[in-house]
Amino acid sequence: MKKKLPEIKFKAIGTVRNEIKKRDRHDTKDIISEIILDPDLAEGLDDIEDFSHLIIIFFMHKSRLPFPLKVRPRFRVEPTPVGVFASRSPDRPNPLGKTTVRLLERRKNILKVQGLDAMDGTPVIDIKPYIPGIDAVENARVPPWMTKK
Repeated sequence: MKKKLPEIKFKAIGTVRNEIKKRDRHDTKDIISEIILDPDLAEGLDDIEDFSHLIIIFFMHKSRLPFPLKVRPRFRVEPTPVGVFASRSPDRPNPLGKTTVRLLERRKNILKVQGLDAMDGTPVIDIKPYIPGIDAVENARVPPWMTKK
């Protein structure tokens, strides 16, 4: 007998504002975005300016349903697909995104960041400081198709 998995609910803490209006593949390293946090949560941003980078967790609200179990990642030249969990496809069972961004500025409940690969209007679920000793992994391994040629 299959055990039923629990359902989880999240509430957005803010919204992304930027120039990405359509779901296309973008080079987002230079994109400047604002994360407009719920004003009631602004105090939770105190001292965040001490960090150069943040990890943004967001809900990919434009994901396609039903989601595929096999996808063809953008860096993969071979035509054979991989499992969705071996990819960064936005189309997945729980369409959560995670990006490390550069923090440029904080104004009350607004964070100005660079490099966020989320569309305008994307709900933000959480914000965490990037900590090199914890968030960077030494000697990590990836398949050959992940390295740009």
